[in-house]
Formats: sequence, structure tokens, C-alpha cells
Amino acid sequence: MQKILTLHLVSEATGQTLDSVARACIAQFPNTEVRLRHWNLIRTQIQLRRVLRHIANNRGPVMSTLTDPILQADMEAGCASLQIRLLDVLDNALNFLAEETGEEATRHPGGQYIMDENYYQRIEAMHYVLAHDDGQETRGLNKADVILVGVSRVSKTPTCFYLANRGIKAANVPLVMGIEPPEALFSTTKPVIGLTIDPERLIEIRRNRLNQMIPGKSRPEAITDYAYIDLEKVQEELHWARRLCRRHNWPVIDVTRRSIEESSASILELIATSA
Repeated sequence: MQKILTLHLVSEATGQTLDSVARACIAQFPNTEVRLRHWNLIRTQIQLRRVLRHIANNRGPVMSTLTDPILQADMEAGCASLQIRLLDVLDNALNFLAEETGEEATRHPGGQYIMDENYYQRIEAMHYVLAHDDGQETRGLNKADVILVGVSRVSKTPTCFYLANRGIKAANVPLVMGIEPPEALFSTTKPVIGLTIDPERLIEIRRNRLNQMIPGKSRPEAITDYAYIDLEKVQEELHWARRLCRRHNWPVIDVTRRSIEESSASILELIATSA
């Protein structure tokens, strides 16, 4: 029988850092169902007392990223009184860096969320992705940091948006067999990277997409006439796209077993090596 664990995540900011750490750790315990309870933007003692009352009513261990010393002490005291385990995720890292730098941490809530040059770079990258998604505005390809190409439904768009959140201007151009790609793609000086995928996995993704677009036709046999999901046609389409990439010396990433994050990490590595 699978064990169920409620894990409380208490953050003074958006909780993204804590959520990422928790999920990375949870993935290593497949036999336990971990139910996350997020408590974000906790910056006052009143808010923290309210959180502790909820934790008392729905008991489970706590992970926190509170940097304010007073809130941190209150969190420790509250969990101790409830006999609930607490892990301060940032404390060891802050102490480590304080020792290495010789500087005391400011312990400013949400210190990583500042509207600096990197922030505006991410905003600009997001605007660029919106304007250059799915082959739009190909005249602006030379302003990209990277250009992704591939057949329909190989996750070009979500990968571009993820890269934009890292401050990378990513354009994407669809490859359609029988239609010549835009000339700007061949004349650009920017890195072009192809995305490919296992044909059966691609068919599954496309079938789900078609079922969403065509109400009342949810059964696979209802849409088998579409070349879009025909195995032989899809294999031919993917082989054609790979040959095109090979002909122009564009590196190709297979996204079949990769998450968007993993694909993006490979893309960032390719960008760095091509610079």
C-alpha cells in the first residue's frame, strides 16, 4: 500500500525555489504519494501563526525558505511545539556562502526577484517569442539567440517559452514536408537547432491534439484517415526533417524522453559551444 505524506512548503516569496527543490526530491521516492501544501508570501508573524494552525490540523513535515530571523525562530518554535519536523532549505546554503564571502547575508525576503537588467531581459525575450512563434516574423530571425526547427507538435513552442524565462530570445520555425522553409532560415547567422521525436510518441501527441480540436471524435479510429497521424507518413516526415537538418549542419535533439527543462538545458549547452 502506498504511503501518503503531506509536506508543507512555507516561503516568504513566490515559493518557486522551494517547490522546485521539493519536487526534485520527491521524484526519488516513487512508493510515497507526497501531497504538497504551499504557503507563500508569509512575511508577518500573524500570517505565520495562521499557517501553523493549519499545519496542526493537517499534520506533516515542513520545508521552509524563511530568511527573516524572527520568522525563522517562530517557525522553529511552532514546529517544535507541534512535534513536527522542520527543514530550513536556505539556512545551510546561506551560512556556507557567508563563510566563503566573509559577508553576512542580508536576509531580504524575495531577494532574487528584483527588476534588474536580467528581469527586463526575460521580459524582452518573452515578447520576442510571442512575435516569432510558429514561423511568424521570419525577418527578425537574426535578432534571435537561437532558432528551433522541427515538424508539428515536437514541443518547439513550450521550449521557446521556457528559454525566454531564462532570458533567451528563441524563435521557432515549423518544418512542413513539401513546403520550402523561409529563406531567412538559411541565411541567418544565429544557431539553428532541430527537434525530433519518436514517431509513435509523436502520433500519440497529435492524436490527442486532434481529439481536442474535433468534438465528438475521441476514438482513434475516427481520425485514422489523417496523414497527420499515419505511421508511415509520420516516419517519412521525420526522416525528411532530419535530412534537412543534416544538410545544413543543424544539430538535432531527440525530445522523446526529455522534459522541456532537459531539452532546454541541451539547447543552452549548444548555444554556449557555438558562441
